[in-house]
Amino acid sequence: MKKHCPLLHISLAVLTTFVATDSIVAQTDVNELATDAQANGMEVTTLRRADEGDGPHERLILRGATIIDGTGAPPMGPVDIVIEGDRITEVRSVGFPMAPINEQRRPQGATKELDFSGMYILPGLIDMHAHTGGGGKAPQPEYTYKLWMGNGITTSRGVGHGSMMWALGEKAASDRNEIVAPRMFTYARPGEGWDRGPVNSAEKAREWVRYAADVDVEGAQIDGLKLTSYPPAIMEALIDEAHKHGLGTVAHLAQTGVSRMDALDAARLGLDMMTHYYGLFEALFDDRTIQDFPNDYNYNNEQHRFGQVGRLWYQSADRGSETWNALLEEFLELDFGLDPTMTIYEASRDVMRAREAEWHEEYTLPSQWDFYQPSREAH
Repeated sequence: MKKHCPLLHISLAVLTTFVATDSIVAQTDVNELATDAQANGMEVTTLRRADEGDGPHERLILRGATIIDGTGAPPMGPVDIVIEGDRITEVRSVGFPMAPINEQRRPQGATKELDFSGMYILPGLIDMHAHTGGGGKAPQPEYTYKLWMGNGITTSRGVGHGSMMWALGEKAASDRNEIVAPRMFTYARPGEGWDRGPVNSAEKAREWVRYAADVDVEGAQIDGLKLTSYPPAIMEALIDEAHKHGLGTVAHLAQTGVSRMDALDAARLGLDMMTHYYGLFEALFDDRTIQDFPNDYNYNNEQHRFGQVGRLWYQSADRGSETWNALLEEFLELDFGLDPTMTIYEASRDVMRAREAEWHEEYTLPSQWDFYQPSREAH
């Protein structure tokens, strides 16, 4: 059974700590991966240089940091953090702010030390909805990976990172620490990788899941399925078969199918998590089945799509109402997760502020900047 909860990492401290392992014999030819990457506008990531990271260390101690541990506890410091191999074994308070540290209170026996005085350490961030770019955006995934790592993202769930075969090749390279990249969890889209046509029946859905669960690229396998608004019978088959193989499931419940399956319908079929917000407001309708689409609405116009979804708030049940509370209670009972991806929409609230951010000149890839100029087609 596969595990879906990645280990906790310390981001700012161990961005350059890697584990060297023996290579696993590939079951997919390297040339096939390169061909798959090229077909999807991607490149195979450059192997990390000898000066990009070291470790693991027998006993690494990070000295004098202020820690934010992610539990909701307030910042605390100074602390010393002991890492043995790839595990945090101790977090020890060693004094008080702006006061001398008693060296006798500090953990000893370090094989390597790093001074984090005046700095903050927090657990590695987990990006639950990630794409590497590709095509005209960012064809060199090395750029994306280092951007993630530089911002403290140490685990990335690709939905997907790219095409299934290519993404598994990247996951395998990351697992072996051959590239500078976060830990990767790979979610595949139904129909990827095989030549047996579209997944358009419950039988084919189960057949594809069995196929995908068995795909092995240099020891890497998929961790779950990225779904959309399939007909209920197909959706149920995909979810059920995925769970039989220990795979997670997440869905973008597109408005093209949300009238026959909203977030609650999907959760009742066993879906583990929804991404974005499509299907959520529809599960809160009291007096309608579909939203009030304007006469000129066109789903392929993303400005229509995004703008009208915002107006769903006023068409759904009031916050704190019986319908609202019943939905939340059932989601909790079903252990259903919400991945709203809110940060990706924040730029739309103040476009010029986002466009004029000071870091664009130094860090934004020119091809990505060009791609996101005003366009009727780019997404």
